[in-house]
Amino acid sequence: MMMHSIVRLGLTVLVIATIIAPRTAAAQARYTAKQTGDIVQLRDTRGDMTVSVLTTVGNAYELVVKGQDLIRKNFATVEDFRARPGLNGIPLLAPFANRLDETAFYANGKKYNFDMELGNVRGPIPIHGYLTGATDWKLVEAKSDNSSAWVTCKLDFYRNPTYMKQFPFAHSITITYRLADGALEVRTRIDNLSNDPMPVAIGFHPYFQLTDSIREEWTISLGAKTHWILGSNTIPTGETQPITKLVPDPKQIALKDVSLDDVFSDLERDAQGRAVMTMKGKQQQLDVIVGPNYKAMVVFSRPPGPGRGGRGGQQAPSTAPAAPAQPQRGSVAFEPMVGITNSMNMAHKGTYKELQSVAPGGFWVESFWVRPSGF
Repeated sequence: MMMHSIVRLGLTVLVIATIIAPRTAAAQARYTAKQTGDIVQLRDTRGDMTVSVLTTVGNAYELVVKGQDLIRKNFATVEDFRARPGLNGIPLLAPFANRLDETAFYANGKKYNFDMELGNVRGPIPIHGYLTGATDWKLVEAKSDNSSAWVTCKLDFYRNPTYMKQFPFAHSITITYRLADGALEVRTRIDNLSNDPMPVAIGFHPYFQLTDSIREEWTISLGAKTHWILGSNTIPTGETQPITKLVPDPKQIALKDVSLDDVFSDLERDAQGRAVMTMKGKQQQLDVIVGPNYKAMVVFSRPPGPGRGGRGGQQAPSTAPAAPAQPQRGSVAFEPMVGITNSMNMAHKGTYKELQSVAPGGFWVESFWVRPSGF
């Protein structure tokens, strides 16, 4: 009798363990980081959110929520993207973001002329730096735990002579993409390995889209106070005006009424020093939240159509196969910027006061977040 009771007890324990074990495993596996070759896929199963990172270019090229891709794509396959990253995914603009007003930059009171024969800096108005197609990023780690999944990539800028020729400040750049609590964090660290203070003028250039409606039905909200007036070369003149001179209600801008390629600063901060830019569709919403060391935001959005895909003044025609035809829904580029466009040269002229720099042996670090909702 006792033996039967022990057997029944054992079976009961086994059944309970069988029921509980999968639930426990599922709870532990909310976040995963899966590596396949040079691609790392971060996954949040509870939020049905996936981020794909091509580690050799240090770029998150895909952000998918419940099957909906929130980053505009101009490529058909990952191989196409690998061959020509361009302004796809969440590209880093470095060592300078957006435009410069001459083929040189200024730092520490000295002028540094670009070597135009190298080919990585082109045109009379250099644009977007020259690292968007860099393929010498290295994977540092790809991991997950109970609270997040992340992948870290590092570029040793100082190891590449052509990089150093144009921007002779030895440094490394480390980017961590982290998926946690329904948001993607993009954390960037710059370590100055040179003997001089190094100016920081980087930015990012992601194009975001919503899928429940088209651009003409979207609204955006800009958490900024100041609009920089641009010259015909799309570079700030040094003059500013209140943002309300450009858009009467910055918190409710109907995109059907505007075409934007504008620079904003004096961002409205919360208690943590963070500022928010938002785009809304019928139900979907996407917030781009920047930390306190991002001093400016460039916003680019024009009606979709032939030749209206975005800026890229220095981008040569692509030889990659065209992406599959997609609805002309449009996109919005919220571009986190450490400083305004042409910040290094304007700081030298005394028309910009917020240029950041890193002391020798020091580092700069900051994050921005992409938080979708309503999916």
